[in-house]
Amino acid sequence: MPPIWSSPVRYVECDQQGIVFNGHYLVWADEAVNAWWIARGVDWPTVNGTGVDYVVVASRLEWSSSARYGDTVEVDADLDTLGRTSLTLRFVVRVGDRQCCEVRTTYVCTAAGKPTPWPEEIRALVSGS
Repeated sequence: MPPIWSSPVRYVECDQQGIVFNGHYLVWADEAVNAWWIARGVDWPTVNGTGVDYVVVASRLEWSSSARYGDTVEVDADLDTLGRTSLTLRFVVRVGDRQCCEVRTTYVCTAAGKPTPWPEEIRALVSGS
């Protein structure tokens, strides 16, 4: 199965040794989450028009190897947990078959700036039910 998102590692994303600076893994997860929503059929501009949005409340990263300048990173994204007002996604950043980093990010659904349950149509789209 193809990755949800991929990109060549750019020179600007690396330190002097050509190794990707740690903060860019979160940027790549953020790019991947947008593609993940689209792949599940969630139209955020329309949802936002109803006053519903989502925010990041936590991210955890664990590295197992480094991406480097000249590599192409691929990001896989899967639903880890779906709660009443939150969901956690697991992103795997890899270069080919070599895993570089696992990112787990928790998002909370909001309306008027306060946590609110995920709308049923979004729950159905992301859970596959």
